[in-house]
Amino acid sequence: MDLTRARWRKSTRSGSNGGSCVEVADNLPGVIAVRDSKDPTGPVLAFTPHTWRAFVAFAKRA
Repeated sequence: MDLTRARWRKSTRSGSNGGSCVEVADNLPGVIAVRDSKDPTGPVLAFTPHTWRAFVAFAKRA
């Protein structure tokens, strides 16, 4: 998967203390990419937009 054009953004729930954060890139066609902000060259999880929306909806209910 080519992530060179990914525009990463931190969760709005992330604090400013440099702690554990996730970053999301939602500007890629057909994929939502998620990574650990502390390891930007590490592994990336990739979701379809439908699956990502379902995950976010579930997380909001929890």
